[in-house]
Amino acid sequence: MYRSATAISRSFLPRAAYSLSFGSLSSITLSVSPFRTLSVSASLSTTQHDPSSTPIPSNKTNTIGRWKPMCLYYTHGMCTMLDDPAHLEKFNHSCSEELRVDVAELKNKRSQEFDYFLVLDLEGKVEILEFPVVLVDAKTLNVVDLFHRFVRPSKMSEQRINEYIEGKYGQLGVDRVWHDTAIPFEAVLQNFEDWLAQHRLWGKEQGGHLDRAAFVTCGNWDVKTKIPQQCTVSKMKLPSYFMEWINLKDVYLNFYKRRATGMMTMMRELQLPLLGSHHLGIDDAKNITRVLQRMLADGALIQITARRHSPEKVEFLFENRIR
Repeated sequence: MYRSATAISRSFLPRAAYSLSFGSLSSITLSVSPFRTLSVSASLSTTQHDPSSTPIPSNKTNTIGRWKPMCLYYTHGMCTMLDDPAHLEKFNHSCSEELRVDVAELKNKRSQEFDYFLVLDLEGKVEILEFPVVLVDAKTLNVVDLFHRFVRPSKMSEQRINEYIEGKYGQLGVDRVWHDTAIPFEAVLQNFEDWLAQHRLWGKEQGGHLDRAAFVTCGNWDVKTKIPQQCTVSKMKLPSYFMEWINLKDVYLNFYKRRATGMMTMMRELQLPLLGSHHLGIDDAKNITRVLQRMLADGALIQITARRHSPEKVEFLFENRIR
């Protein structure tokens, strides 16, 4: 039997998840002509809770203050060390400085069809393991908020899950925090809908569609393929807010007239240093956000590139697109 995300019982959720209090995020300093250098005000990365194995960013960049990884327990509303000075010294718990945009550099920015962009970058090939979304204000380019959940597979044995997580997140040093915080996909979507409603971007009274906002992904796989697959596995109806999206690679191709097959190519061409760990979903979502901010600052019009007419039928709206 299929269930909507709004029908999932809150019994799935850990107690700490109910009291999530996301602070408002600000934004990254950009310079705004095509392929110009990005001046980063503070690096943005996440890593595990254990200070003993904190990775160091592979790219050096200009930063304000010392780079600190974000506490992933905090992104789940489950950090219990906010009164520990040593922990606060090693881990970031505020997103306000991570993605700052210098308004003076936005001379080429144009009006957009949407008020907000939801940058989504899923992780997990068998089942979804991580669901991060960065909320970007289309007018100011500032990051308004962040949603982040690790996702526990529902159709895999415990042994297979452990092997899966060790292979995926063990090398990034975040396997422990994944095991401590991961919840079923049904509960993740319930949390996400509550978060969208909090920002007045979604509601049942709106027919279940997004209001004034659109998903931005690096490729079509996240929304076209993986979300429907996971809904089938989780025996859920596909939510109607996943009916259209923006593939940033297609917009990039049509705006810059240059082909970029992935996030790393776009960042390299735009001279944006990789910050954090590639294939850690929350870091990838933030790095894709930096590409989006740069494109907005350069004057790109960020439009819907794909629309779903049924779970199986998708219409691609750009004739010139990455295939």
